[in-house]
Amino acid sequence: MSGIGRVLVAVYGVLALAAVGRSFVQIASKFEEAPLAYSLSALAAVVYVLATVALIRSGRGWYRVAWATIVFEFTGVIVIGTLSIVDPALFPHDTVWSWFGRGYLFIPLVLPLLGMWWLAKHRPGQVALRTDAA
Repeated sequence: MSGIGRVLVAVYGVLALAAVGRSFVQIASKFEEAPLAYSLSALAAVVYVLATVALIRSGRGWYRVAWATIVFEFTGVIVIGTLSIVDPALFPHDTVWSWFGRGYLFIPLVLPLLGMWWLAKHRPGQVALRTDAA
């Protein structure tokens, strides 16, 4: 992995650490104030950790895991982002995905799009096919 792939993994790793830290503090200190929002932050943290690991690992299985987690992440950002705008009472406190990731400079909205683009361009076996053709 090189170039944009390394940057993608680094950003996912930082976002994973931030989401884990945020959800831990939220759940440990004030879970009863917004259990749905804080549970969604924890879910986002798990998704970011799994996506980071899947992007680092090689093989078709990990490639599929990367696709699944990134598509799930994008769906979560769109659904939670929309709900947090349409009905703010659902989320009295922000989640990682509230307002399309506003608290994280909208990186949660843009990152899965870059991740899906990168995965589409780097399917397992492409390098081997190019090498065999040469």
